[in-house]
Amino acid sequence: MIEQMIMAHSILVKIFLVFLLGGLFIPFVTKKNPAGFKKASFIYTMSFQALATMIAFTGLVIMAMNDFHWTLSVIVMIIVWALLMYIEIKKYKLIKVANIKDETTHKLLRGAFLKISLVQIMLVVMIVVLKIMEAKGVISLS
Repeated sequence: MIEQMIMAHSILVKIFLVFLLGGLFIPFVTKKNPAGFKKASFIYTMSFQALATMIAFTGLVIMAMNDFHWTLSVIVMIIVWALLMYIEIKKYKLIKVANIKDETTHKLLRGAFLKISLVQIMLVVMIVVLKIMEAKGVISLS
């Protein structure tokens, strides 16, 4: 049963990573449409939070089934999850309150969106690599 939950957690992380990569296209697709950028950013943020929460829930279920063993690996995953959520909320709030109709602001926010998305992708990839290395026995964070 726990193997199935770990598999579900792993699949959700992969879906999340593909979602993050797809989000890199938002600034390019909405280059000429500031209102569309704001709307796409809202939809992206809500989807981001939904996927991240599903990942956290499956991780919590795994922990509960595993008698709540707190390892350094689990703590790092929780910290990265919280950091990803914090960054995404701050990014959306910035886009929400900005004067998006101003071309300079729109261009600046599109660039920030890309850079922030790349940082988020890097964080997720780092956790995936960390967990792969842990599973292969290269490192031990237990």
